[in-house]
Amino acid sequence: MIRILLFLRSSPGALDRGFRLFVPVLLISLLNGCASLDYYGQLANGQWQLLRARTPVPQLLADPATEPKLRQHLEQSQRARAFASEQLKLPDNRSYRVYADIGRPFVVWNVFATPEFSLEPQTHCFPIAGCVAYRGYYSQGGARGAAAVQKLQGLDVYIGGVEAYSTLGWFDDPILNSMLGWGDERLATVIFHELAHQRVYVKDDTAFNESFATFVEQEGTRQWRAARGLTAQVQDGGKQRDQFVGLVLASRERLKALYTQPLAPDAMRAAKQAEFERLRREYRQLRDSEWGGVGRFDAWINAPMNNAKLLPFGLYDQWVPAFAAVFAQVGGDWRRFYGRVEEIGRLPIGERQLVLKGL
Repeated sequence: MIRILLFLRSSPGALDRGFRLFVPVLLISLLNGCASLDYYGQLANGQWQLLRARTPVPQLLADPATEPKLRQHLEQSQRARAFASEQLKLPDNRSYRVYADIGRPFVVWNVFATPEFSLEPQTHCFPIAGCVAYRGYYSQGGARGAAAVQKLQGLDVYIGGVEAYSTLGWFDDPILNSMLGWGDERLATVIFHELAHQRVYVKDDTAFNESFATFVEQEGTRQWRAARGLTAQVQDGGKQRDQFVGLVLASRERLKALYTQPLAPDAMRAAKQAEFERLRREYRQLRDSEWGGVGRFDAWINAPMNNAKLLPFGLYDQWVPAFAAVFAQVGGDWRRFYGRVEEIGRLPIGERQLVLKGL
């Protein structure tokens, strides 16, 4: 799941003062014209609406009118939230101690775009958060409109819905209604992941940030289960996901090689579509031979395919083994682990990647 990272700040409970902090960012957008003003405006409005929708979780738990299922989810979430700060040494703040019902299945929609014959993303740069390979929109209509404009420019475009995101500690991030359908354990893992972004974040290096947060999520979940006396959970779904991602990444590498060939545009398009058909064929073979014919990725694989649709894969786990090695080196001490990760994050990106590869 891709999470858009926003970049504004307010003091807890001071929404009026917090909203005024949108002004400098909006002024920055004036340098780039009306289109940028519109984009930053919808970010400001969307974040403002989200802030207004927040309610402290203790208030909801104390309210007899709170729906029982919601109450149960919130109670479990607060146990995981306390564990995150007390045991995983993640930030101890109001994030995920407030709740917001946004009345829709996704909080934002991310728009990815690439050239027709390239897997290099169209990047977008923001204050504090740095450069990322997508733009986020708080309305599905806004995302579709932006995607349509990019398609007219000849780009490959993909829209992905996002159930949760981190503001890197600049706001008190809420538990959202869009997060509650996952189950209590998955909700806990997302809290660990998003709080990890608040603990360490490196500008302009999505793979580093997401791999770090994914490791914290995985190791945190293992410890969370152990603390409750539960055995390590073996999930066929996790194995299937890994196998599926492996297929997509292999297809992406073949496409990269294809796009270096001196082919005419029509020949390149035909070869590109042939590669997508190969991906579909290999997926169906895997599904039918190893998964008993039941595949959770059928809808994704059968939908229209393009370069942009492949972009999110690999960002979340590229460096997970490296971070696991760092954690082992510091003897599982979370504070020392974060300190070492921060040291690596301060290195120039080329040197940083060499260190991670060495690990």
